[in-house]
This record gives sequence, structure tokens and C-alpha cells, in this order.
Amino acid sequence: MPLATAVAPDTTTGPAPARATHSPGNVDNRAVYAAFGLAYLFGHGSAALSRGSSPLLDLPGWLPMTLLGAGLAAGTVLATLAALRAQRGATGPEALSGQLLGASWIAGFAALFLAITGLSSAVDMPDLQAMLWPTGSGFVVGMIYLAEGALHRNLLHYGLGLWLALTSTAALFLGTPGLYWVLTVAGGGAYAVATVLELRRFARR
Repeated sequence: MPLATAVAPDTTTGPAPARATHSPGNVDNRAVYAAFGLAYLFGHGSAALSRGSSPLLDLPGWLPMTLLGAGLAAGTVLATLAALRAQRGATGPEALSGQLLGASWIAGFAALFLAITGLSSAVDMPDLQAMLWPTGSGFVVGMIYLAEGALHRNLLHYGLGLWLALTSTAALFLGTPGLYWVLTVAGGGAYAVATVLELRRFARR
């Protein structure tokens, strides 16, 4: 009779270690979008209402920048926390990509500061900084969003970055206070839409 041979499974190496899974698109930006949207609405909105040759409201000059700065600071903290949560379980190239993107926020705004400061010292235009800081910030944020959206395969984040980059730079054609209206309506409105879409995206999970 033929001998039945059984091949015993090789258990010397033990079970394959479980690898941490990382969902690239699973970044919760709801609080980030809401914070930046409120910063655009109150910061740029108050600047649009109180600046120009015939302002609609008589507001202190420091108020719009204070409102904008507070909102952007809160949004930046929330964005950092969201990025840290997204990196949990990421290893190797994914972790490195996240770290490089985090550093790009510092590099981008440092480069913007140098560009605006250099132009202001070379060109005799008193209103130049008031025009370049809000529009330049929107451009830098938009470009970083483009990179983050591409990395995490998040079309909503990518689309928001594209919109912010284009509308922020196009607003320069209008001067002040027109550019503040564009940033308030186009930028703040885009963040409002993105917040709603992000809520729906996570509600379906």
C-alpha cells in the first residue's frame, strides 16, 4: 500500500508579525476647516468692512489682524494634532513623508516672511505688506494642502488647496479692500463647504 505522507506545517518561524495599517486618507480635518473658516470670516471679513476709502464700519486697526491671528493659531494647532493622529501606525517612507510635510509649514511661512520683508524694503509701497500677507498666506496654505491631499489621496483636501492657492493670488488684482472680500467669500466659503463635506465623509464611515 502506498504510504500517505503528510507535510507538517513549518511552525519554527511562528506566525507572520502583524504590520500596522495606515489609512492615508483617514485624516479628520473637520475642526481644522471650521477654525480656519472662522478665521477667514471674522478676520478678513472685519478687514473688508473697515478698510478702504469709504469703510462700512469704524473698527480699530488691530482688530482684524487679531481675529485672523487667533483663528489661524487655533487652526494651526488643530492641524498639527490631526497630522500627528494621521501618523500613528505609519512607518518608513510614510512617516518620513508626514514629517517633511510638517516641516514644510515652517519653511513655507519663513520663505513668505523673507519675500514680503525683502519686497517691502525694496519697493516704496506702504500698503504692500497689507496686501501680501493675507494673500501670500492663503497661497502657502493652499500649496501645502495640495501636497497633503496628494500624499493622503484626499481629493477634498487637494481641491480645497487648489481653490485657496488660485483665489488668494487672483485677489491681488483687486487691491484693498477688494482682496479682503475675495478672501472672506471665496476662502471662508470654501472652508465652510469643506467642513460640511468632511462631516458627511466621516458620517458615512
